[in-house]
Amino acid sequence: MDAKLVNPFVSAVESVLPQMGFPAPKRTSLSLRQKNVTGLGVSVIVGFTKQLRGNVVYNMDEETAKYIASTMMMGMPVAEFDAMAQSAISEMSNMITATAATNLAGMELEVDISTPSLSIGEGFQLKISDGPYLTVALDVAGHLLELDIAVEQK
Repeated sequence: MDAKLVNPFVSAVESVLPQMGFPAPKRTSLSLRQKNVTGLGVSVIVGFTKQLRGNVVYNMDEETAKYIASTMMMGMPVAEFDAMAQSAISEMSNMITATAATNLAGMELEVDISTPSLSIGEGFQLKISDGPYLTVALDVAGHLLELDIAVEQK
């Protein structure tokens, strides 16, 4: 996988989250994985088409998802991961992915993104690639957000 295609996604997370009231996320690890993402509790997948094809998955446990939703809703407590919290997580994913698409357009790549698709559950396998993909682990105020990136230039 080409690093120049990964950086626009990481930059998007590092740019968008502080605008929404989060502390700057910190990269904690980088790993190469194969084909399937294992759900941590809440996973949002967004697809790419045109000059870039593939998927990005925002993968987190439910506590992280509730923390993110609460922060996005101006600190309103989120006791359970209900429809409103799910909507907040999908919107965050959409905002980050749209920013990544803008970053990619700045690299002269024309891309379209799909509507985010949210899945709930731990341990399920989600195929995002036929081969290797990159996982960037980010620390968001002590919460783990995995960015699983499987994209390639057409």
